[in-house]
Amino acid sequence: MRTDQPPIEDYGLIGDTRTAALVASDGAIDWLCVPAFDGVPVFARLVGGPRAGTFHLGPAGPALVTNRRYRPESATLDTTWDCPGGTLVLTEAMVAEVGGQLLPTTLLVRRLTARGGPIEVAIDFDPRFGEHHDRPTVRHRSDVVFCRWRHLALSVQASGGLVIEPGRPVTAVVTPEQPLTVAVCFADREPLIHVPPAAAWHALERDERRWQQWCRDITDDLPHHRDAVVRSLLTLRLLTHSPTGAPVAAPTTSLPEQLGGVRNWDYRFAWPRDASIGVAAFLAVGKDNEARRFMAWLLNATRLDRPRLPVLFRLDGRRPRPEREIPGWPGYAHSAPVRVGNGAADQRQLDGYGWVLDAAWLLTRAGWPLHGETWRAMSGFADTIAANWHHTDAGIWEVRGDEAHHVHSKLMAWLALDRALRIARTRPTPARRVRRWSQQRDALAAEIRERGFDPALGSYTRSYGSTDLDAALLVLPLLEIEPPDSPRVHGTIEAVRRVLGAGGPLVYRYTPGNDGLPGTEGAFVACSFWLVQALARTGRRREAEELFDELVAWGGPLGLYAEEIDPVTRAALGNYPQALSHASLVQAALALRDAARAAAP
Repeated sequence: MRTDQPPIEDYGLIGDTRTAALVASDGAIDWLCVPAFDGVPVFARLVGGPRAGTFHLGPAGPALVTNRRYRPESATLDTTWDCPGGTLVLTEAMVAEVGGQLLPTTLLVRRLTARGGPIEVAIDFDPRFGEHHDRPTVRHRSDVVFCRWRHLALSVQASGGLVIEPGRPVTAVVTPEQPLTVAVCFADREPLIHVPPAAAWHALERDERRWQQWCRDITDDLPHHRDAVVRSLLTLRLLTHSPTGAPVAAPTTSLPEQLGGVRNWDYRFAWPRDASIGVAAFLAVGKDNEARRFMAWLLNATRLDRPRLPVLFRLDGRRPRPEREIPGWPGYAHSAPVRVGNGAADQRQLDGYGWVLDAAWLLTRAGWPLHGETWRAMSGFADTIAANWHHTDAGIWEVRGDEAHHVHSKLMAWLALDRALRIARTRPTPARRVRRWSQQRDALAAEIRERGFDPALGSYTRSYGSTDLDAALLVLPLLEIEPPDSPRVHGTIEAVRRVLGAGGPLVYRYTPGNDGLPGTEGAFVACSFWLVQALARTGRRREAEELFDELVAWGGPLGLYAEEIDPVTRAALGNYPQALSHASLVQAALALRDAARAAAP
């Protein structure tokens, strides 16, 4: 029985583009929501404690993990243990492509294979439902076990006639000649389709080949850590909800930004900002379809709010329920409370408009002109910024406190107007509207330069009149509001590194603890990759490459990144894996590629 929780970075991600599971190196799935990322958890020991459900499959006795990796360019995870009787390998995945086949929407497949000799293995299948850890109603049909709670049902079957009883650990012997395969099928408010283990394994193999083909289509002109870039793109795709096209920020809730602290938030929603950064990453490697699907989802999700752009959405495009705490859940490593919902949904944030309009411009530039309704939506967003950029906002980091004139928000508001003007050159747009956007863009730029820059620091600041710094300002060289070789751009980069540097390539997003909440937090992964991107864009390619190499090494053997990293222990902090971290990795690699091209004879 496990006594301590594995580190966050110990978990691997398996998913089917509808939901995802986190599996530890001991073979325990400790997090899985169904039928979608933001659904009800059935395995939730990660933050709900031992009573919240788990699915362990691995060695029955002491064993040493000798290798953990994804199969090349796939979503299939292998974990290898050195056991007294030989070597044991756990291969597992969830089947993404279920169309045109008699398969359940959610199909989890796990197989244990022995090498060298027979090995005793243990299975602990203990699903629980929802906040109160409800046990299922169980019935059997031969060696197939069915579990049911109200609108949710699942079936589980192991090969070889082994019967798995929910909540009662069992042991078995796996031999080199006879692997053990377990198939788990889920159904939510629909008929349950059961798939036997052998058929489930074949479905996994077919799905693996499809993922490999998807990866082979990624442009291959990536000189720096192509494997890390492909893994990040695969992770982004796994975190994109296929039925809607909505990118989820992370598949988890309440993984702490400080162990034992209260900085625990629910990230199982779609932030247009984070998603727009992913759009840029997909477009740059030739994955245009993923980028276009996001824009289609955004058009649907914002239909009731336009011309205002909400901060975040549920995957189906609806507004999140109010944020609340789950009583009695201990949290990861006793980091309580565990929250569902996200209070940032009620904030006003200006920066999201800039990211979204930049994504629309990138689509246009890539040869995908915006449909009429899409352009009307984007024009409405630009009008909103033209009328409201003078106001304060909550800022990109969603601090639960008073609003301010955040400089990064103003920069992104400028970007919204600038990109709207660029798109307007490609299609008929009323001259009065273009003139208003242009006037407001220029007035905003003048105000940012006057009120957002501190000559004594030689840097732009976190907010007007403040001397605090903000690592989000590292995007400055990418916006083109000032030339990349501008002294102000260089001064801002150096000031952020000097004040917010956390050692090596790591960067805090702002001065730790300076957000009105108790405790501190780790270095922010996306900001660390933004530093690489900023250096590459300002002519410091070699330095950027060195920092990028370090950051990639910190991703571990699975190449997965949480929201933050503890600069001292290198432990992952925050929700995991986080889409923004992986999108920023891809963009940093692309910036290095572009810098190398520019330097080539």
